[in-house]
Amino acid sequence: MTQPPHGGATGSPSGPPSGDHTAGPPGGPVSPAPPGAGPFGSPAGPAPFGSPAPQPGLFGGPAGPGAGAIPPPPPGYPPYHAPGAPKQRRGVLVASLVAVLALLLCGGGGAAAFFTLRSTENGEGATEPTVAVENFLTAVYRERDARKAAGYVCAAARDDRKITAKVTELKRYAEQYSDARFRWTGPKVDNQTGDRATVTTRVTMTTSDEKVADQDLRFTVVQKTGWWVCEIA
Repeated sequence: MTQPPHGGATGSPSGPPSGDHTAGPPGGPVSPAPPGAGPFGSPAGPAPFGSPAPQPGLFGGPAGPGAGAIPPPPPGYPPYHAPGAPKQRRGVLVASLVAVLALLLCGGGGAAAFFTLRSTENGEGATEPTVAVENFLTAVYRERDARKAAGYVCAAARDDRKITAKVTELKRYAEQYSDARFRWTGPKVDNQTGDRATVTTRVTMTTSDEKVADQDLRFTVVQKTGWWVCEIA
């Protein structure tokens, strides 16, 4: 029997030769990876430290990787800061702060009350203008007692139903604004002429989530049998 030459191809004539060769990957020859690409065609890792970060497209154009992040500043400029959480509108807090006082006293306060008080007031009143204001604020903001608050208001400006409604409104605000707490500076007499005085203070509202609002208030206080709160501005 005739033997094939030593080192020659073996197997079926139709099969591939069995000589030494380097097999390529299935599907064709390997193409070189593009510059910057990771191994096996995966995306490249982060750029080396100090390399410029990709910038978002201009005028709404396509943004590169990291779109939505704050871009670095140009060379020589300080870094940008992320925008903080939106602040709650201070006007809303101030409105809730003084809501109980804005319409607490009905018409007839101030000068008109001074002239009508002499014939209508029959209670004891406070010993000093500042005491009248302090007692009124305590009854409204801390004790939230409408009847007690009305006891410090002059008869010419007193409306029990309105005071009750506003104190109830204050309680609702306290619940709405995370257990609001109220404090105020010591009432101070700015002007006093005979039986009439102007007393000022600043009321501050603080919520449990640390929102703060304050409002300056001016009280007109008049005297007959004692001092009474007749107007708030």
